[in-house]
Amino acid sequence: MTFTKSDFSRGWAALPDNSRGALWILFSTVLFTVMAVTVKQMGKHFDSFQIVFFRCLFHFLTILPFVIREGAWSVIRTSRFPLHLLRVSLGLVAMFCGFYAFVHLSLADAVAISFARPLFMIPLAVLFLHEVVRLRRWSATAIGFVGVVVMLRPGESAISTAALVALLGAFCVAVVLVVIKRLSTTERPLTISIWFGIIATLVSFFPAMMVWKQPTMEQLFWLALIGALGASAQYMVIRAYRIGEATAVAPFDYVRLVLAGGVGWWIFAEEPDIWTGIGSLLIIGSTLYIARREALRKREDASSTSSPASTSLGTREGVGASVAAKRERDAERKG
Repeated sequence: MTFTKSDFSRGWAALPDNSRGALWILFSTVLFTVMAVTVKQMGKHFDSFQIVFFRCLFHFLTILPFVIREGAWSVIRTSRFPLHLLRVSLGLVAMFCGFYAFVHLSLADAVAISFARPLFMIPLAVLFLHEVVRLRRWSATAIGFVGVVVMLRPGESAISTAALVALLGAFCVAVVLVVIKRLSTTERPLTISIWFGIIATLVSFFPAMMVWKQPTMEQLFWLALIGALGASAQYMVIRAYRIGEATAVAPFDYVRLVLAGGVGWWIFAEEPDIWTGIGSLLIIGSTLYIARREALRKREDASSTSSPASTSLGTREGVGASVAAKRERDAERKG
């Protein structure tokens, strides 16, 4: 019995939206893990500034064909360049911090600390998005930061520079997400992505020149792979959240921690200690709770605004939204 491409397509389309979203997330965790391992290996030969440059360059080259296909000018055109510049600046800092952490920490520690980014989102959402956050989510945020402190282990010795850099990277990622949320109200995802590729490649070129080491052809392949893996994994995450509910697909991203721990032990002989495990559990538990409370809050807000009057007035808009959502799901099923 032969298994054809059309059989796979039909089977994939038959899966529930949340199941396909979860699979996209799982695929991305594999690519992110391979990228982290490659960054750690390349960190033995190159400074993190140079790795960041190649990551940005090959990210740009990966998405360029899609920009050309959509029409370069229509994609690049923007009226919010200062916000793009802010997003790129923060993204570059976050990328450098993440790569530095991969090189100088165990993979499990670096990945676990990176998961602290949702904890920063709560105070940032209050300050810049004017969201109302109640006691339960504040309490979960506090517990999550306790997990971060446990992982930093301040009582044992001086906190490592790499751990603090990783924490700074998580904070920058949280700010980037807030900026992207602002940008996405008027900008297409491809526009946000191509501006990142253009500006980040140009800006990262100058610090890379100060620490430049000429790569061999083999090393250039691995540096190119970092960019391709990063761009592909981000694309998978976008597709996952486009078709699946955030609370249903987000927990699968924590598979990255398991993969990072296993690969770190297998390739780099890294053995995560008990404090990494306890801190990771506190961070993961708190961020999952925050995601769940966020989903409940959105449902409550939606139900409170659906009065009979608003329902009758909004029927046409609701039907239009349903049709648009159906079209998006159909497009996802087609590929």
